[in-house]
Formats: sequence, structure tokens, C-alpha cells
Amino acid sequence: MLPVYITHPDCARHEMGPDHPECPERLAAIADRLLISGLLDYMVPHDAPLVTDAQLQRAHSALHVQRMRAAAPVAGYAQVDPDTRMNRFTLPAALRAAGAAVLATDLVLRGEAPSAFCAVRPPGHHAERDAAMGFCFFNNVAVGIRHALDVHGLTRVALVDFDVHHGNGSEDILAGDERVLMCSIFETGLYPFNGPDARSLKDAPNMVNVGLPPRSGSEAFRAAVTQHWLPALDAFRPQLIYVSAGFDAHREDDMANLGLVDGDYAWVTRQLMDVANRHCRGRVISCLEGGYVLNPLARSVAAHIQVLIGAD
Repeated sequence: MLPVYITHPDCARHEMGPDHPECPERLAAIADRLLISGLLDYMVPHDAPLVTDAQLQRAHSALHVQRMRAAAPVAGYAQVDPDTRMNRFTLPAALRAAGAAVLATDLVLRGEAPSAFCAVRPPGHHAERDAAMGFCFFNNVAVGIRHALDVHGLTRVALVDFDVHHGNGSEDILAGDERVLMCSIFETGLYPFNGPDARSLKDAPNMVNVGLPPRSGSEAFRAAVTQHWLPALDAFRPQLIYVSAGFDAHREDDMANLGLVDGDYAWVTRQLMDVANRHCRGRVISCLEGGYVLNPLARSVAAHIQVLIGAD
């Protein structure tokens, strides 16, 4: 039984303008790197399906889903927020990105795959229950998590987010849900501007947020995982782990200044796989979030997947 790699050509048709950092070339760079490295030989490919409105509405309001459908343009761009636009391919891409998380959940929880990586865009972790923002339209991991809880009947699901930007949308949707533990490490002072004290946007007991100042580097990142994430995850004993896998904390990515390297992504994935092996039979579902400079993005994803699928 091999891990699965879920993507779809529609995800490369969404674009927000010629100079926008969240570009279609991100997926091509990742696929090329995985092909060259041979990692795709150890994964089963699947096409991401279109998510249904019922599946979306476990994480989003019906009004938000209706607004996104109504906003989709037939030509040109529709501005959703200052840095987030829709073209005529955005809606199907967003529906497939969320659908990938649902399919991954079904495959892993039915025992048809040990783990999954969703190579999809647009990303999702900034999308709140009632708002699209920060390059995100629907919250892919939150849709998958609620599917695992409400359809498959799990009672303890963990979400780990190592994107350099805090997953405010995931927190907005999941804060206070005692069935979920969300662990996030992010750079302070960045979008969505959590504040200098790096406290959670929502004072909820199921949130473990660790803000790190710029240029913290590998040592501080690994210490935060060891001191904050791992004890909380072991105490929670998740039945399934989701990863909001953003790679924009890399020191070669000019979106931020946290200063991580390829090896940090392999290391944090190993820590998460160890937790998964202890508590949930190795079941991990990872969904692409950020990462905007193509070469370090592709290398970091490959380092992440190599550990995720046990090819390390």
C-alpha cells in the first residue's frame, strides 16, 4: 500500500496576474523535482475531485460558498481582497483543492493509503469561515478535518501548520472545537498581523500558537516544535494528523525572514511522523500552502515528502 499524491490540472489554471507570487509554476516546479528525484515512483497519483457544497459547509457558511460562486468571473479578474483575485479558472481550482483534502481523508481512513500529499492550489489556511483572503478561497485542511470528524466519526484530529504566516482562517474555523488540536509556528509581524505578543487570535484551549521573531532560524524553530508542539500532540493522542505545509519560511524565500533550510522541513516531518506512528498508525495528510521561490519550494517539498512516505 503506497501513499497517494493528489493534484489536478485545474489547479494550474488559476492565476492572479503575471507578477503574483502565488503562481501556477509552483505546482510544475514541485512535480518536476519529485519526478527527477524518483519520489513519485513511490506514490499513487489521484485526480482531485470537485468538493461539494455540503462538504464545504462543514467548515464555511453557506453564504460564503454562495459568494465565491457568485464572484467567479467569466473573463478577466474579480478582486476578492487586496492581494487575492479570481480568474475564470479559480473556482474549479479552489473546489478541487478542497476536494483533494476530502479524497485524501477518505483514502487514508478507509485504509487504502497510509498517508497523502495534496499538491494543490489555491492554498487554504487564511480562508475564514465567512471570508476569502490571503490568496485563499476555501480552507482546504479545515474542510478535510471536518469531513474526518463528521463523516468518519473521529474524535481527535490534529492540525500542524508550519507556514511562515499564521493560519488565521484555520483558527477561525477550528478554535473551540475540542475534537481538534491546532499547532502553529509562524513569524511575528507578518500577515495576518497577529501582534508582537504572538498570542492566539482566539483565546481557545485547543490552539498551540508559537510566534517567532524574524531571523530566528533553525535552532529556534526546532526548539519551539520540541518544547510546545510535541508535548501537546502526545497529550492529545490524535487519530489523524493534517499538515498545512507552507514552505515560505525558507531562507531563500523573500516572502519572510524566518530563515529555515531544506533540512528543517525533513526534520519537522520526522517529528510528526514519529507522533503519528505512536498514536495514529502513521496516518498523515499534508496539503500545500505557501512557498513562492520555485527552487527552494521544490527542494523543501521533496524533503518533506521523502520523510512523509518513508523513503528517507
